Amino acid sequence: MAELKVGDTHEAVMVENITRTHIVKYAGASGDFNPLHHDDEAAKNMAGYPGVFAHGMYSMGLTGRMLTDWLGPTALTNFGVRFTKQVWPGDTLTSRAEVTDVQDGIATIKVVTVNQDGESVVEGEAKAKTD
Repeated sequence: MAELKVGDTHEAVMVENITRTHIVKYAGASGDFNPLHHDDEAAKNMAGYPGVFAHGMYSMGLTGRMLTDWLGPTALTNFGVRFTKQVWPGDTLTSRAEVTDVQDGIATIKVVTVNQDGESVVEGEAKAKTD
């Protein structure tokens, strides 16, 4: 991995046109079978949503994959996010990262994942070894 410096950026489209199949596959992989993610009637009647939506952790996982694709599988030392908007079937997600600080061999990286309308769905921070 190349040494990181303040201002370095990376961007990648992580998934185009999320389908219900993506959502159900994630449910199977994670063991999270909350009906809000696979049952339209439950999503509508239980919580007032227009239909099913993707798991927040699916969006976080895609954001994390962008980081490890860019930095390598062993560079991350810390990664945390908050979920800012639901992800719906049909959404396309693009993850972006920017190095905001480097100290003592550790880079601080601001991360954001946006949908096709440029709306943030995940925001957070990661720390990574710089070499």
